[in-house]
Amino acid sequence: MTNRKIRYTPIQPEILEMAAEHGNAAEALLEVLHDIQAERGGLSQVDLTDAARAIGVPAHRAYGAATFYSLMSLEPQKNVVRVCNGPACWLKRAGNQVPVSSYQSAFGESWTVEETSCLGMCDRAPAILVNDEQAGPIPVEKAKDALKGYRGDVPDYGTPHKGEVRAMMALAGVIDPDSVDDALANGIYAGLKSALSMNSADVIAEVEKSGLQGRGGAGFPAARKWGFVAAEERTPKYMICNADESEPLIFKDRVLIDTNPHQILEGMAIAAYAAGANEGWIYIRGEYEYQARRLENAIAQAEEKGWLGENIQGSGFDFKIHVHRGAGAYICGEETALIESLEGKRGEPRLRPPFPPQAGFRGQPTSVNNVETFAGAAVIMQHGADWWRGLSDYSTPGTKMYMILGHVNNPGLFEAPFGITLRQAIDEFGGGMQAGSEFQFALTGGAAGTIVDASKLDIPIDFASSRQGIGLGAGAFLVADQSVDPVAFLREELRFFAFESCGKCTPCRVGMYRSFEILERMASGNGKAGDIAELRMLANHMTQASFCGLGQSVGIPMNSAMDNFAEAFDRAENKS
Repeated sequence: MTNRKIRYTPIQPEILEMAAEHGNAAEALLEVLHDIQAERGGLSQVDLTDAARAIGVPAHRAYGAATFYSLMSLEPQKNVVRVCNGPACWLKRAGNQVPVSSYQSAFGESWTVEETSCLGMCDRAPAILVNDEQAGPIPVEKAKDALKGYRGDVPDYGTPHKGEVRAMMALAGVIDPDSVDDALANGIYAGLKSALSMNSADVIAEVEKSGLQGRGGAGFPAARKWGFVAAEERTPKYMICNADESEPLIFKDRVLIDTNPHQILEGMAIAAYAAGANEGWIYIRGEYEYQARRLENAIAQAEEKGWLGENIQGSGFDFKIHVHRGAGAYICGEETALIESLEGKRGEPRLRPPFPPQAGFRGQPTSVNNVETFAGAAVIMQHGADWWRGLSDYSTPGTKMYMILGHVNNPGLFEAPFGITLRQAIDEFGGGMQAGSEFQFALTGGAAGTIVDASKLDIPIDFASSRQGIGLGAGAFLVADQSVDPVAFLREELRFFAFESCGKCTPCRVGMYRSFEILERMASGNGKAGDIAELRMLANHMTQASFCGLGQSVGIPMNSAMDNFAEAFDRAENKS
């Protein structure tokens, strides 16, 4: 026992003010830390402790969050350049063997240059982030221009490719994305108006009739998820838009936000009305600061016009949307990790069940849907389920956003029906292979997709095509020619996954790093007998025993690469 009094120093007034601006809420921890770092360049131990005290959480929770997210720094940093090492950017630099460290020399000692996971700008590879500003393509020889304000060339998606069928992208380049009046003049919010004239059950039935499946990669029927939330008696209920687009190769959601943000808000409001939710959040990755500000502007405009907020268009329906910035963590694309992060915690996945429609954000019924899913819902309610199904005669109705990258003439984004083949994606929408390039392999679906050879070029791709060895995922294709070593490419895949593993479960935490170590040796000419067998064993363990989809899915690219390019892996194993 002791009679000694514990004396606490006062909380810094600036931090008290920041906390008050966010309602002194425990779930606002990331926002408070973000504000402190924006003002001071980093987060000291005193700052972390004071932030925790100001919002009433333990100091270890603030420290845990600050060390979990890659955009948080415990050291003061005034000027930061983040150089993407994702597969698309690596592919752009691989031919010249340009190390990320070469950017440091170009920017100089007054800048901190960091290697980072995919920035979501694969169509602008090689991409960098100059403080909060997106830039690309910025090869190292253009780095000095970036210092002077050059940010690269932004792709123009206003003109459709020949053969595109545009529904969600129909107004790209047509409307001013920062003008609600322009949006209204071109039919945005007409779908919400239609929904508000119906009861919620009929809205769910209409979207169910359309066959709209979730566009984040899993393909779960959107209306069914809203129906689960609607069936819950507990309130309040929440609608969350997953804009954490952190998976390599994927940038469609960024383009949708940049070209038509009001369409996303409209889709969220329709879903919220159907599910009985009155509050929603857009969880957007921290690297998308430009897009976050665009969404905040659109929300303010929509509220002013009565399309969001209280008593929307006199209907009696209230719906408020907030924008929440992430802080750099791929795992937060998993819906329960996203919810944990939204609540101001480390973005670690939850054990399921219960599932979010029963117990999600704040323990309440919650639906989490992808940006593209909400865009689809908006056009469906504007034009009707029959119109959506009539866009294609393929068995899976509607259209999909696709991304084509790598050694093709016209990398970028396009919208088309389901059932296109990889050959069509390359030749019709990607402009064919570059001069001197021959198709060797493609990563299909996303980072956790299938690495396929030429035998898969003519298989129609949809949510079920993974059974035939080629995945749809979020709709991305990274095409590599004969100059790329499949073993080195798989190493880069595992570099990403090893860095982004949250570390919560041993199979993923250890398996990712061990797999990367083996592939690093093999790609460097130091392979040894037994490497392939160990890689297959690790892939199996991660698939069977990992806690969430990150570890469970990494076996897909690993096994497909070893199956389809067995000779390359055999050569790498026997080099030593």
